Order: sequence, then C-alpha cells, then structure tokens
Amino acid sequence: MHLSTSLVNRYTKEQLSAREAQRLAQFIAFGPIVFQACRLLVEFGILEAVRDAENGLTIAEAARETGVSDYAARVLLEAGLSAGVVLVDPETDRFQLSKTGWFLLNDPATKVNMAFNHDVNYLGFYKLDEALREGRPAGLSALGDWETIYEGLSSLPEQAKKSWFAFDHFYSDHSFDEALAIVFALHPKRILDVGGNTGRWALKCVEYDPDVRVTVADLPQQIGLMQEQTAGKTGADRISGYAVNLLDEASRLPAEPVFDVVWMSQFLDCFSESQIESILCRTAAILAPGSRLCIMETFWDRQRFEPAAFCLTMTSLYFTAMANGNSKMYHSDDFIRIVDRAGLEVESVHDGLGQGHTILVCKRKQ
Repeated sequence: MHLSTSLVNRYTKEQLSAREAQRLAQFIAFGPIVFQACRLLVEFGILEAVRDAENGLTIAEAARETGVSDYAARVLLEAGLSAGVVLVDPETDRFQLSKTGWFLLNDPATKVNMAFNHDVNYLGFYKLDEALREGRPAGLSALGDWETIYEGLSSLPEQAKKSWFAFDHFYSDHSFDEALAIVFALHPKRILDVGGNTGRWALKCVEYDPDVRVTVADLPQQIGLMQEQTAGKTGADRISGYAVNLLDEASRLPAEPVFDVVWMSQFLDCFSESQIESILCRTAAILAPGSRLCIMETFWDRQRFEPAAFCLTMTSLYFTAMANGNSKMYHSDDFIRIVDRAGLEVESVHDGLGQGHTILVCKRKQ
C-alpha cells in the first residue's frame, strides 16, 4: 500500500496512551453533540467575542456581548472547554480562545467543511447504515427525492446548495492555476471537460488561451446551469455543451471533433470502481494517438499532511450516504489499477496541487 511519508507513522503505529485513547473514544461517542456545540459557538459569535476581548470573557460577559442567555453561553462554553476550543483561567473564570478554536474561526477549509457537513450531510447521515447495506444514498431523502445528489444539485434547498458548491469549488479552485500550466503544456486546441459542472474550469481555460475551445460534457440539467453561469463571460462563445449521462452504459462521449485533452476534475470519485472503468473505456475509445486524458483527483494516500487524509476518508462516507451510495475518495494505487484495466497508461503524475490534488496524465495504450 502506497502512503505518503507523513502518513506512515500516523496510520501504521499506535499514537495514543490508553487514557488518551479512552478520551478519544468518548469524544467520538459524543461527536454529533461536539459538532453542533462548536458550530453554534461560531454562529452565535461567542468564539469571535472571546477572541477579540484582550483578557478573555466571563460567561456573563460573553452572553452580554453576543445577545444570548447566560444559560446558552454557559452550556456552550463549558462544552467548548471540554472539546478543546476554549481555555479558562481558574483564577478569573475568563475564557480565551485555544489554537483549535482559532482554526474553527479562521481556517477556510474548516469553515467550508463545517457548513457542508451541517447543511448537506447532517440529517442524512442518520441513514448511513441503510446506505451501506443497500448500496444507495439513503440519506439523500433528507434533501429531496432523487436517485443521486447530482440530479438534484440545481434544486437543492438554498442553504444546502450554497454549502455544496462552496465545498466543491473550494477544493477545485485552489488547484486550477497550477493545473492550467500542466494542461496547456500539452498545447491543446480543443478540450473536452467531462463533468464540467458550472463551467468554472472551462472559463479558466478560455481566459488562459484565447484560441482554445472547450466542450463541457455533463448531465442535461448541469449543462443548463453551466450555460447560465458562463453567459456573457469572456470567452463564453468558445464554450459549448454536450448533454450525457455516463451512468448509461450505452452513452458515448463525442468522438468529433478530435480533442487534444480530455479533462476530468473531481469527477471520477463520483462513481464506483466498475463505473469508473466503464467511463474510462469509453474515454479511451475517443483518444487520438497524440491526445491525453488528464485526471485531477484528491487521493487520500498522497496527501502531505494527515488532516487532509482525514478529511478525504470522511468525505468518502458523504458519497455513501448522500451522493450516490457507491463511490469514494480513492487510494491512488486502486485508481491506477482501474486506469490500466481501461486500456490506458499513466504517463506522468503531478502531486501537491492546491489543497492536495494530483493530476494523472494518461494516454491510450499502444
């Protein structure tokens, strides 16, 4: 099994004493309550008020500063104390922000993840057991009546939609500038963006190169959303749409015109292994000898830091409960084996892009 150097000890050797392990087990047992208490410490402005007070705040002062009751301030701050997001001075009973509390307030990834888990995942995860047993996103019914979340993206409840797209864009957008340099080193004139969603990558491409043309392939409803989002933007006249449902085994990607680069960003993790193989086989069928397939994914085993790997393995269960019931964030070795079975070979690997993305540049086997 391939693991990045930083993950080897963390994932292969015991890190905790027995007492620390027991404490973590209790933390997990109360995890849903810890999550909501910490979320409300942020939402009610309590952590921000504690941070901004030069000498910290008492419970009464925190209540007064934020407009919540003394009772609300007390139970939340005491929970936050046990969760490690605040500290207390035993002489003055004044609360101050801990390092963990600072990250809750200031770390962009933490804020995006917390909103995503509350607005998209929280209610549906009650049915994670059903999803695992039945191989379907049983928790999705908390948001709407669709077979997969992708069919319902344009119709999600407004706050869930906002948090879903913020989560999706946060992780992809931070990689785009580095990814553009890799893709355009191949000198493409035509790019097929498979799973192009709202067209953000397509817009980046037509801004980067004034001659390139991009075709976005996605579900019909997503093509409509893409056209809305790109309308009137610079280069939008060089972006076209191709409606396709790649879960349908009979569906095909366009073979004409010949595409120099087929681009898939955070797309294939939306499918099971057998579905990925099927999609890649159909992709290989349209690749000309000089064309390349560029796959950008976040592989949990190739992360530089352990918190990123943690986020990715937990995100796998979002796919289980909410998205489609059968996909995940993949280990790179497993993924490359699928690429090989589909008649493709990995020509080069580019790690460490943005928030931990990897690009696999693939070509059709000779």
